[in-house]
Amino acid sequence: MFRKIYINKVLIIFFSLFFFSSACSEDIFLSLKKNKVNVRYGPSFEFPIKYIYKKIDLPIKQIDKKDNWRRIIDMKNNSGWIHWSQLKPVNSIIPLNDKLLFDKPTIFSKPLAKIKRGRVLIIQKCNSKWCKVKTKKFNGWIKKNYIWGKIN
Repeated sequence: MFRKIYINKVLIIFFSLFFFSSACSEDIFLSLKKNKVNVRYGPSFEFPIKYIYKKIDLPIKQIDKKDNWRRIIDMKNNSGWIHWSQLKPVNSIIPLNDKLLFDKPTIFSKPLAKIKRGRVLIIQKCNSKWCKVKTKKFNGWIKKNYIWGKIN
């Protein structure tokens, strides 16, 4: 009887810790530091290049790390390994659908542009529901919903 209670308590503690740590784990987003970044099959320069990103500031999600290498996944579920020297803290987002860019953080302000799905936007600052972003041509506010990338 005592042994059964002890085993049940141990199992409850184990599963509680497992689910608590899973619920508290936070996604890590990074951005590409350069216009040309090699993605490799494994975490070493000895591994062949899988594909090449050609978009500076592209936000990517870190899903693993080994030494100075980060395993990443992008918005299209492409994955591979990138050396940490080619990455920087996230400073960009990608809208998952077409969005309007506004002059102020309200839908009642002047619309400035229609931002197409998949466009890389550089974050300048954010509040609870909006982010001020810039593109090559525009600076304005965009709603935080339906985006790829982490917003602080």
